[in-house]
Amino acid sequence: MTKADLAVISGSGFYDFPGLEDPRTIEITTRFGDVSVMVGSRSEQRVAFLARHEAGHRRLSNMINHRANLTAMKELGVAAVIATTVCGILNPEIPLGRMIVFSDLFFPENRLPEGDLCTVHDRPGDPLRGHFIFDRPFSQRLREQLITAAEDPLTEAVYAHVNGPRFNSAPEVRMLLAHADGVSQTAGPEAVLAGELELPYALIGFGVDYANGVRSQPTPVDVLTENLNRSRDIFASTLDRFIQHFTPVEFEGHVYRFE
Repeated sequence: MTKADLAVISGSGFYDFPGLEDPRTIEITTRFGDVSVMVGSRSEQRVAFLARHEAGHRRLSNMINHRANLTAMKELGVAAVIATTVCGILNPEIPLGRMIVFSDLFFPENRLPEGDLCTVHDRPGDPLRGHFIFDRPFSQRLREQLITAAEDPLTEAVYAHVNGPRFNSAPEVRMLLAHADGVSQTAGPEAVLAGELELPYALIGFGVDYANGVRSQPTPVDVLTENLNRSRDIFASTLDRFIQHFTPVEFEGHVYRFE
């Protein structure tokens, strides 16, 4: 099987990776489903690129097979996974259009979009079964490299995961604000599954609008659209600098196993 050094999983508005050299699409069969991944080179690194929504935003957040996606990254042998997300901003003190290197996660439901528990451990007696001890959902060493690569990032912010595809009501947003700074509908399961698979994982975000009720007036649609269009180029340039100096890291979490 083709191998890769590093995986990038992208979100809304980011459906291809500009500048990826000699890209080719490969199909990976996992026990959770089949995954199409683009693999190419960048700065002498082999990079696996996966647009979680697929081109044209074919898959809404509730249609993404997170278990297949992360298992495919594990089978590719990547040393780390970097994910991007555009997000709604919960904290009114945070300006829109700023890069965020998330530091922690709020995901109490621990459910996949279809409602199943968010875990790859579904086979009794599997010697790899265990409990992911969730004190470090995002790799600190990867975060440090991303912070160096980004331009003026916000470095201490909590990401809240909610299941879509609907957006949250104003009362729900007020509840989330007590725990987090930004919200979207995809990265929670990725962080959990990456941890269970012992894959170092980090998440960068870009605020495109304020969540429902955060400001007295909703973010204008043209502002949201402009931020969404800007996000791809900013993510791509940050990832380019990151990949140039990427150093593999050890998994910093812990999975408690019984065998």
